[in-house]
Amino acid sequence: MSEAFDLIVIGSGPGGYVCAIRAAQLGLKVACVEKRETLGGTCLNIGCIPSKALLQSSENFHEASESFKDHGIIIDSVKLDLDRMMARKLEVVSANTKGVEFLFRKNKVTWLKGEGKILGAGRVAVGETEYATKAVVIATGSESTPLPGVAVDETRIVTSTGALELSAVPKHLVVIGAGVIGLELGSVWRRLGAEVTVIEFLDRIVPTLDADVAKDFQRILEKQGLSFKLGAKVTKAETTDTGVTLTVEPAKGGEAQTVEADVVLLAIGRRVFVDGLGLADAGVALDDRGRVATDAHFATNVPGIYAIGDVRVGPMLAHKAEDEGIAVAEILAGQAGHVNYDAIPSVIYTWPEVSAVGKTEAELKAAGVAYTIGKFPFSANGRARAIGTTDGYVKILADKATDRLLGAQIIGPDAGGLIAELVTAIEFGASAEDVARICHAHPTLSEAVKEAALAVDGRAIHI
Repeated sequence: MSEAFDLIVIGSGPGGYVCAIRAAQLGLKVACVEKRETLGGTCLNIGCIPSKALLQSSENFHEASESFKDHGIIIDSVKLDLDRMMARKLEVVSANTKGVEFLFRKNKVTWLKGEGKILGAGRVAVGETEYATKAVVIATGSESTPLPGVAVDETRIVTSTGALELSAVPKHLVVIGAGVIGLELGSVWRRLGAEVTVIEFLDRIVPTLDADVAKDFQRILEKQGLSFKLGAKVTKAETTDTGVTLTVEPAKGGEAQTVEADVVLLAIGRRVFVDGLGLADAGVALDDRGRVATDAHFATNVPGIYAIGDVRVGPMLAHKAEDEGIAVAEILAGQAGHVNYDAIPSVIYTWPEVSAVGKTEAELKAAGVAYTIGKFPFSANGRARAIGTTDGYVKILADKATDRLLGAQIIGPDAGGLIAELVTAIEFGASAEDVARICHAHPTLSEAVKEAALAVDGRAIHI
């Protein structure tokens, strides 16, 4: 038996590394197992961070090509240097992963390099070395969900990983799946010049969104040049040296058709990644969806073994994993860690952005909760007009009897930043009236949040 620890975290994604750092801050002797050459997990290396770098770069390219002239800025020739754009993406990734490595050194978290395996309560192997530990936290995240008949090669048929590494702009990109990842990466390559077709099994995009928001979001994306085939399923993919031929059938039955593409992005979702952890041998139970089964305090059925993030129940979001990581660390240190799952925001980083927190109308109707809607368009917001981004609106759902905020959705400029105010309001049990009474600086996009809160009571000023 080698060195002993108070806690070993397996996986250094946002949930894992945050858990490790917080536990170390609380005085625990902590190690984190990571098999990649860099820390940060999927999010920092091949997910959230590189995709946001390309989203920003592609938006800048689009602005320079299409929108600057509206501001009186004339650029005679805008050229795409894709190699430089990709190099910048790698620079952003490197800065973030090295930042986590620095934080590990600062907080005296030991990085155990290699693949971790749980041998049982209090025992973890990394390669040929076994370590003793009082507690184990599983934070191994998720991977792209496969689709029968569509074999990924990360060249012609790619997951999000391959879509972030394309060496040329495809003439026609077909995205399978109209969820967050597919729409974000589809937007990147559309801005850079690709024809983009999105194929979705359901009859709507982003099924977790409020139905009205999803409908308006699709309309805006169509204006940007994305095309959609909804209620359709891909049953076969054949690759050649020049492209991919997809067989597409109506989801409810009917005649199949073929769709030709240069590149296909498979983005139908993500699934739990626990391969090689030895959970069965260690006696750790899984639920009916293959996730690590835990109680409300993140504990598995095996004493001393916990799970956080994508491997357990709940939305697969980096910030959800981070909050769970902090909660587990505090529980292990004898404190009362807690996560409020009604106050976890979600964001789609297209342009305009889309964000949401709390309940949707459909969820409130299903629960029999009476509610009131407050809605305010960015077309009536002075700052949005000045910026030139007036698509979208803020939508607030409040309890009809008590006025307490139950949910909110924003589609528009900086929706990911604006939602934070409403997340805070829900976290503290605020009402729409509370938000409406807060003084918001003028002229700012945040005034649309105030106006939507006023609209709950039918007294918005600027519409």
